[in-house]
Amino acid sequence: MMNKETKKNYIEDMKKVFSSNEAVMIAHYQGLNVVELDELRKELRENGILFKITKNRITKLAVKETQCKDLEKFFTGPTAAAISSDPFLSARILHKFSKKNDKLKIIAGFMEGKVIDQAEVAKIASLPTLNEARAKIVGILTAPAQKLISILLAHSKKMANLAPAEEKK
Repeated sequence: MMNKETKKNYIEDMKKVFSSNEAVMIAHYQGLNVVELDELRKELRENGILFKITKNRITKLAVKETQCKDLEKFFTGPTAAAISSDPFLSARILHKFSKKNDKLKIIAGFMEGKVIDQAEVAKIASLPTLNEARAKIVGILTAPAQKLISILLAHSKKMANLAPAEEKK
């Protein structure tokens, strides 16, 4: 049980956390055991993401006074929030974890000033990382040059194969 001073401090801390980060992903974790929760927390922490199991009533009070106020309705039941400055990474990690452990249910998210639903979180999670996107672009840009070189080399190989045949005649 929290006393009044502890509640005030908790609310102020949560306001700061929600205000200073760009992305919040809300999930229900009912049924996850301590080992599974620790595994998820560890992976999120390694990537600079805060995973906070919330006190719903108090968190609703904190969220009301931040940019994330539209998330208030999602804080019901056993709720946790993944809070970070990188919405893509947090969505990717939570989505990957929920795929292998169906007890974690992603409920909603918040990024770029708007609430996103489960389907949008899944779409965000499937987007390539910046490095993956760069690699695809480089591959697309180099493909025509590689094709041109292979065509030119193929033609010269045919010519080289014809030269000995001409000598025998």
